[in-house]
Amino acid sequence: MALKVAIQMDPIASININADSTFRLAEEAQARGHELFYYTPDKLIYREGKVLARGWPLTVRRKIGDHFTLGDEAEVDLAGFDVVWLRQDPPFDMGYITTTHVLERIHPQTLVVNDPFWVRNSPEKLLVLNFPDLTPPTLIARDLEAIRAFKAEHGDIILKPLYGNGGAGVFRLDPNDRNLASLHELFTGINREPLIAQKYVPAVVQGDKRIILVDGEPVGAINRVPAAGETRSNMHVGGRPEKVGLSARDREICAAIGPVLREKGQIFVGIDVIGDWLTEINVTSPTGIQELERFDGVNIAEKIWQVIEAKRAAM
Repeated sequence: MALKVAIQMDPIASININADSTFRLAEEAQARGHELFYYTPDKLIYREGKVLARGWPLTVRRKIGDHFTLGDEAEVDLAGFDVVWLRQDPPFDMGYITTTHVLERIHPQTLVVNDPFWVRNSPEKLLVLNFPDLTPPTLIARDLEAIRAFKAEHGDIILKPLYGNGGAGVFRLDPNDRNLASLHELFTGINREPLIAQKYVPAVVQGDKRIILVDGEPVGAINRVPAAGETRSNMHVGGRPEKVGLSARDREICAAIGPVLREKGQIFVGIDVIGDWLTEINVTSPTGIQELERFDGVNIAEKIWQVIEAKRAAM
C-alpha cells in the first residue's frame, strides 16, 4: 500500500545521514514505495479551516554531500496525505507546541506520528512523573529554596532545564558544589520555566541506555557512555554508543510504560534508563534508530513503518 507521507523536520541539508533517525525513516519509506513530501515547521500554515504546508517533493539517497533531491516547491493541503511525521527537534517551546495544535486538526484522518495531542501533553521530562516508582527522586520547581532543600536531602543532584534537549544546560551539583544560586540566576534570567532536578545516579558512568519502543514494545537498546570527565552521555557531546541488551529491569520498565505509550498514539519512542532508573521518555523527536540497526542488525525503521501501514489499513 503506497502512502502519501509528509515529513515536518528541521532543514534536511544539514543532517548527518549516518545518524539522523528522520533520514532513516524517509529512506525506508521510499524503499517501501511511499511518496515523500518535506517541509520545515515554519512552512506549516493554518488558513480558513485548512492545514497547509509549503515544501517540496523529496527523494533521499545514502550519499554524503548529495543525500536528497527536491522537486518543485508547492503548497499542499496536509489533509490529503496519509501520514504526517512530526519530527523537528526540540526545544519544546511555544513554536513547537503551536505545530501540535495545528496538526491536531487533521489527526487522525491524516495519521500524525507521534499523536500531536499527546506529544504536547507528554514532554520528555514530564511524562516520567506518571511513573514515580521507576524514576530517581525528582523535583520540578523554579523556587531556589525548594531546589536547595532537594539538594540538601540528596546531596548529589543533576539540574537541567525542564524543556531542554540534547544535553544542553545539564549540570551535576555534587555535595561540594557552590554554584546552585548562580546557576539558578542564569536559568531564571533566560526564561520563566521551572527547572528539573534529579538525584544523581552514579551508574551513569557505565552509560545511559537509550531503549527504542515501537507502538509500546521494546525493540532494542544502545548504551551511551559519557566521555572521560563528562556527566552527559549524549552522542553529539562526545558520548560513545555501545551495543547492549535489555536487562530484566529494562523489560519491567517497558512493560509498565508501553501500554500508556500505545494508548496515546506514541508509535516511535526512545526512553532513557540509567542503572535501574527511568529518567526520560522521548516522544518529540527520538533518535537512535541507525546506531541500533548497526549494532543489532535489525531493521527498526521497517518495524515502525509496518505499524503505521497497519494503522492506515485499519482506518
